Amino acid sequence: MKIILTHEVSGLGAAGEVVDVKDGYARNYLIPRNFAIRWTKGGEKDVEQIRRARKIHEIATIEQANEVKAKLEGVKVRLAVRSGDAGRLFGSVTPADVASAIEAAGGPKIDKRRVELGAPIKTLGAYATSVRLHPEVAAQVSIEVVSA
Repeated sequence: MKIILTHEVSGLGAAGEVVDVKDGYARNYLIPRNFAIRWTKGGEKDVEQIRRARKIHEIATIEQANEVKAKLEGVKVRLAVRSGDAGRLFGSVTPADVASAIEAAGGPKIDKRRVELGAPIKTLGAYATSVRLHPEVAAQVSIEVVSA
């Protein structure tokens, strides 16, 4: 099935690209989560609007991405969450929580969709996460999850 990506999807492409994927992946995952729309001749006009919107929010050059990377890697991020006696969290830490904690710690404002957690964070402790700033640049951010 041909689809037009509306958001960047890891391993698939960036917003505004037309890609071929399996029907079930498009119908059950990408389209319901608004990561993509079905490709049509009329939808081809939307591609240019998506690309223009992406350029506004995107870090344009590798130099800018490296500057933001240096700022991110210099920030010490502490995330206070509710937890039980054994150190297990009530819920889990989401990419949105990480993005807001980075901004609260004095780091640059980043989009929650750029934060990649390796596995769900469900216990207290120190974790390393990756933030995709540019297709060629990713920053490693260490996060300390503490009890609130």
